[in-house]
Amino acid sequence: MPLTVSVVVPVYNEEGAAVQVATEIAEAFTGVFGADGFEIIMVDDRSTDNSYARLVETRAAVPQLRVLQHEKNAGKSAAIRSGVFAARSGIIVTVDGDGQNPPADAARMASILAQAGPEVGLVAGQRQNRQDTASKKWASRWANGIRKSLLNDNCDDTACGLKAIRRDVFLRLPFFDQLHRYMPALVNREGYVTLIEPVGDRLRTTGQSKYTNIGRLAVALSDLPGVMWLNSRLRKPGKVSEAG
Repeated sequence: MPLTVSVVVPVYNEEGAAVQVATEIAEAFTGVFGADGFEIIMVDDRSTDNSYARLVETRAAVPQLRVLQHEKNAGKSAAIRSGVFAARSGIIVTVDGDGQNPPADAARMASILAQAGPEVGLVAGQRQNRQDTASKKWASRWANGIRKSLLNDNCDDTACGLKAIRRDVFLRLPFFDQLHRYMPALVNREGYVTLIEPVGDRLRTTGQSKYTNIGRLAVALSDLPGVMWLNSRLRKPGKVSEAG
């Protein structure tokens, strides 16, 4: 079977979860795409723990695994971007490295995008029964409500790590820190359809969240004016044709 999907996993200080994430992804995607139909690209964002070393060791047990490492810590969106640049297939699926995203949902979303028409650029996960504190859920709902009302992206959970996107569509998007939170709006901006797919959410069992609630609100909304500006400055040429 030809390579169909590249699973991109940003990792930062997740030595307690990253190996299990790689193993579960391999099992889930083998069941849907076959052992040769996918690759796993785990991008270590210059962790200060043993995440990178553990993942390098895991390649012996998970032959689909490729391990990249940033020279400097650059954030989740930069790690996703590095993985997309390195990907060898036309469909990208992003999965968080903390173990909270069910890999079976990721494989299902990849299959949905693979079978969808070319007008569909993104399948975005929307977490059901989120395993978070009440304050974290409130902060997320508040930020999502503001973003959704201003960008009209029809997505209630842009922070969900599970997303399936066509590689060529991702490469069209303007890059900035926290891009992953605005992918539905930016994909729609390029004229593609975004599908929303319900997904599961699991308890974090190791490591810790990278943001406080105030910090989460700050990063979620700091780029909102910029994305609104990008939308306002778009001029669409319509269909592009080439002389025969």
